[in-house]
Amino acid sequence: MTSLEPGRADRPAKISGRHLERWALVSVRQSNTQQVRRHPESAPVQADLRRLALGWGWPPQRIRVLDGDQGHSGTSTVGRDDLAWMIGEVIMDHVGIILVFQINRLAREDEACARLIDVCGTFDTLLADQDGVYHPDDFNDRLVLSIKGMMGGFELHLIQQRMQTGRLNRARRGEWLGQVPPGYVIGPDRKLELDPDEQARAAIGTIFDLFDSAGSLSGLLRRLRERHIEIPFRPPAGPAAGRLQWHRPHRETLRQLLRRPAYAGTYTWGRRPIDPRRRQPGRPGTGRVEREPQDCAVFLPENHPAYITRERYEANVRRLGQQRRHGPVPGPARRTVAVLAGLVACGECGCRMQTHYAGALRYDCQRRALDYGTRPCQGVAGGPLERLAAEQILGVITPAGLELCLRAVAECEPEQAATEGHWRLRLARAEQEATRAARQYDAVEPEDRLVARTLERRWEQALLAQRSLEEDYARYRRDRPGRLTEAERAEIEALSCDLPAVWHAPDADIDAKRHVARLLLRRVVVWAPPSTGEVRVHLHRSFETITEHIITRPVRSWGQVAGVGSAIELITARREAGWPSARIAEELNATGYRTPHQKMFTAQTVRQLLSRGAGGPDEHGPSGPHRR
Repeated sequence: MTSLEPGRADRPAKISGRHLERWALVSVRQSNTQQVRRHPESAPVQADLRRLALGWGWPPQRIRVLDGDQGHSGTSTVGRDDLAWMIGEVIMDHVGIILVFQINRLAREDEACARLIDVCGTFDTLLADQDGVYHPDDFNDRLVLSIKGMMGGFELHLIQQRMQTGRLNRARRGEWLGQVPPGYVIGPDRKLELDPDEQARAAIGTIFDLFDSAGSLSGLLRRLRERHIEIPFRPPAGPAAGRLQWHRPHRETLRQLLRRPAYAGTYTWGRRPIDPRRRQPGRPGTGRVEREPQDCAVFLPENHPAYITRERYEANVRRLGQQRRHGPVPGPARRTVAVLAGLVACGECGCRMQTHYAGALRYDCQRRALDYGTRPCQGVAGGPLERLAAEQILGVITPAGLELCLRAVAECEPEQAATEGHWRLRLARAEQEATRAARQYDAVEPEDRLVARTLERRWEQALLAQRSLEEDYARYRRDRPGRLTEAERAEIEALSCDLPAVWHAPDADIDAKRHVARLLLRRVVVWAPPSTGEVRVHLHRSFETITEHIITRPVRSWGQVAGVGSAIELITARREAGWPSARIAEELNATGYRTPHQKMFTAQTVRQLLSRGAGGPDEHGPSGPHRR
């Protein structure tokens, strides 16, 4: 090792003519963008090492400053293009010396630092820092370089330990760390407080209320857009830091909002640690696992004001967990024509059955075929299953129809009132912005025309925004009237006395029917053997009771029809007695027999079944056609 003094141009003895013939590379790096922004002098100080290379004899055109790794941490070599290019040039024998402010500026990983030292030693490339010039192939220099590299790793560990301990102590006091959730602000004690803006608080409360009624993220997103409700947000940095802004709702934003325990007043820290086994190279944000709130390093219930209760938060998380593609757990209610969509489960494998609309409603289970490549589990027509569910549901709610309807009306009114309150707050904010713009315009000096024109444009924009919002509110009131009139209440009471007619009406709201079904049924388990037309159904009701039912479904062949043998015997006996086919069909229909497609018997189907059965004299036989 040769010591250096800043300002001296004496060439160290380790630098030979062969080194001067190759490149001199100056490495400049700061760990993150925050250091780059807050410490702008660090980069010029590191780049000033170019002066040493000039004093040692390198021509200016053979000196290159590498600053492409600015803002990249030395704890990993992933994403550091300059370091990768530098090692490649060393291996190609194009580099004579690498100058760096400190050796650990090149890499803080012991493995990466050792690999760089090995490569430089193999290809006769020198390393230099503020303390001197090192030849990695020399034992003493290699020892010093290795110790400096290890000390860089130790220094990094100590820095992280101090920072982590400080953050942990703050977390144990309940001080909020990280980005503030929408609807909250940081108080004087560094804890979360409810947003002082009334509209922001009302918007967050409306999101939780609408999720309770919608039951799924898709339904929540749809209702927010129908009601023109946006999500409040305060940027943590930038020119608009701390100022309230409004963003249109996004599915993933809503998912994260519903899953945050902070809205239940619970403080957690260390909820999403990084699992090194799941980390993917080149993707810094990967490898995170999510813990339950009570399993976090810091868990402080009732730490700050809450929007919802702990029980309501847990119910929301369970409901979000049920919204997956397959499995035994019922899925969310979606926009389909099937009342039982998401509730029907396969009796063979236990997974949820898929809904198909190929001409008619069907429930199919393809789980075994998708997972194991075997035959599909089973399938069943949806019509008979839907009719069974409707009969059972109406049998429960019909006796209390009037009370249920009035209760539904009473539950809708608070939700409508909350939406109206949100609109009023938006209108008040728009009026406030227009008033502020007018006051600023009036306060400007008349001679200052440049400023006056700008303020005038802002005033016009505020008035235009206020007018647009008023028009949107008028359209909303036109499509969704506020309160029910006495005539509408009387009509609801009249309809409540005939709930089956309301349920089977062509214009009945499918979402309302599906919501009623989910209040009364938890699961519908189906067994549909392919050899028979009978389907066994277990209805898992909401009060932990299970009822078993047998329904008949459409099948493809006569062999799957239950009681086909007795039907053939009846047809044969009546034909021997001289009955025509039409009369036999009437008796079969009156007895309750149906075709494989669950249709009524006709003369043609009687002749078809007779030809497939035991046979018998045809009505067009030797005695001549039987006139009907």
